[in-house]
Amino acid sequence: MLTGQTILITGAGGLLGSQVTAAILAQGAKVIAADLSVAAMKTKFTELIETHLDSLSLVALDVTNEVDVKQFFLKQNELSGAVNCTYPRNAQYGTAFLDVSLDSFNENISLHLGSSFLFMQQCAALFTRQKTPMSVVNVSSIYGVVAPQFSLYEGTSMTMPIEYAAIKSALLHLNKYVAAFVKDSRFRVNSISPGGIFDHQPSPFLEAYRQSTHGHGMLSPSDLTGSIIFLLSQQSQYVTGQNIIIDDGFTL
Repeated sequence: MLTGQTILITGAGGLLGSQVTAAILAQGAKVIAADLSVAAMKTKFTELIETHLDSLSLVALDVTNEVDVKQFFLKQNELSGAVNCTYPRNAQYGTAFLDVSLDSFNENISLHLGSSFLFMQQCAALFTRQKTPMSVVNVSSIYGVVAPQFSLYEGTSMTMPIEYAAIKSALLHLNKYVAAFVKDSRFRVNSISPGGIFDHQPSPFLEAYRQSTHGHGMLSPSDLTGSIIFLLSQQSQYVTGQNIIIDDGFTL
């Protein structure tokens, strides 16, 4: 579905980004995989590098650094699409709601939502230069759509960070803003909103979460790649400013 396209993936070395990278390469696209450390990506992508030597480029990029991000985009000649899988946060991220300081809250908003703004802004700027079709995909969350179910976290040390809810809900409207601002059918901005992604969470949480779905429970990163590929492809060529919820019925 993506043969001949060049796709940028930021946060490519992460839990989701690495699976998205592999899936997009399998669809015949060239991939620019960007993350903080090229060395870490080389370790993670050993097999992909061997099998997709001519299709995979690794780039060091800090999405929270405005100068670096702008310079990176200025060097790009033509991108068919971009997927933002980054998840920047500070050391206090995940603190219980009543203990979150204003400085920490503001810093996390700046790191995550601010870098998402910068990413979309520079995608839009690149499109105005290249004037060829471009699809941008962001990763929101079910907790950008509905309120948290705090009962799921009972008996664990986990919580649902207030910053996360604020960022992921704002991201959905930021998508609409950017799509409406550019207002060109060739430039599209959409999101997916996944349910919880399995990352070895405590068993009580996993079971409680499963009972809130239709039976599947936590998702694997590979459960999300099909929707991302759809949004990048011409199969969704007039879908813009939209959000695809992938949660096995959690939000119903």
